[in-house]
Amino acid sequence: MDEKTADLRDLFVDATGSETVTEEQAAERGTLVDRDDEAVGEALRELVAAMRERYGFSTDLGDEAYVLVARGRFEEADDGAVAAALREADDLDVDGEIDAETVRKARLDLHLVRESDREVDGNAFAYADLKRLTASGNSIVECAEELGAQPDVVARYAAVARTDIASTRANDRFRDAFRDLLTDADIEGSLASDARKDGLKEATEDIETDVSL
Repeated sequence: MDEKTADLRDLFVDATGSETVTEEQAAERGTLVDRDDEAVGEALRELVAAMRERYGFSTDLGDEAYVLVARGRFEEADDGAVAAALREADDLDVDGEIDAETVRKARLDLHLVRESDREVDGNAFAYADLKRLTASGNSIVECAEELGAQPDVVARYAAVARTDIASTRANDRFRDAFRDLLTDADIEGSLASDARKDGLKEATEDIETDVSL
């Protein structure tokens, strides 16, 4: 078992209190071409369920929908495209309308941040400054006053900042778990779809925990 696989095993044990699922992760990892789609799917569902139990989710989407959100992130599909795919899926139990904002919230629930999420519209303030203020425990209103920005704008980026902060505190363990499941470790930094035609790709970012900020 390599170090990353061992970390993934520890993550499942820590989150679920069971070694049943993670025993499968003890097998030596190969390329994506060699990996079992069914086993990967099951591991993704277990990871999503563990995160839901541990942190709680902010949307009404079910676990299968969250799995598709994760896959979409690694396929580098934009949130609107993922939302459309979810609306068209026949086998998902989805209540209500799904839009790009719903998918964005779900990505943050899964601790998957895009670099574009950190790019403040119009450079109204520096994201790093908001992150610092958020880490210090300032409220949205207090951050807005300090940054000279509108509270609703600050609130959008504060959600990303909380995710980034929590990711650091958790050593990026959930982010890395998704990466291990959905990318080829032997093709670091490249699109995994080059090795596998089902479209799974390289990506992922940060983490949100239940720590009150």
